[in-house]
Amino acid sequence: MSKKSIRYFNDREVRAVWDGEHNKWWFSATDIVRAINDEDDCIKAGNYWRWLKRKLNTEGVQLVSVTHDFKFQAPDGKQRAADAMDAECVQTLAKNYPKNRARKFLEWFTYSDNSIDGQSKKKAYTLIESGLLESMKPGSVECLKQIHAYLFGGLYDFARQIRTKTIWKDGTLFCRAEYLM
Repeated sequence: MSKKSIRYFNDREVRAVWDGEHNKWWFSATDIVRAINDEDDCIKAGNYWRWLKRKLNTEGVQLVSVTHDFKFQAPDGKQRAADAMDAECVQTLAKNYPKNRARKFLEWFTYSDNSIDGQSKKKAYTLIESGLLESMKPGSVECLKQIHAYLFGGLYDFARQIRTKTIWKDGTLFCRAEYLM
């Protein structure tokens, strides 16, 4: 389990660890609760998670993939064992969350936007999680071209090419072309 990932829902961290033996991601249960509840306090989120896990168990909702042996980096920088859930368990939790508060989280978690932006976003997550960035020389033109090719290859004809025109999208100016030469 060497790969780690941090994703954000409404500016809240959702840490994940890759399990190569079982070929799946494990997500921090406490982070999911913090994200859904928009909770600043880790201790409150942990207490709520323990209460919620017991409550759902008494209601017959089995979060069967919950495991206690994954270590996540805590806010103090130390590695600490924590409850973790696979994707199926996260979806079960979200569907059974009190007062349907997890609807937006579930939409975010199961994100399947097939637009060009959605596809490049998925490619960005894959690039970060793949470890390829570690083998690239940061700040070099070649590195930027490789990243551009990875994110936009197959989506745009100009992937990996240096732009010669200034572009805008939805009112956002991207770096002016004259600064890219």
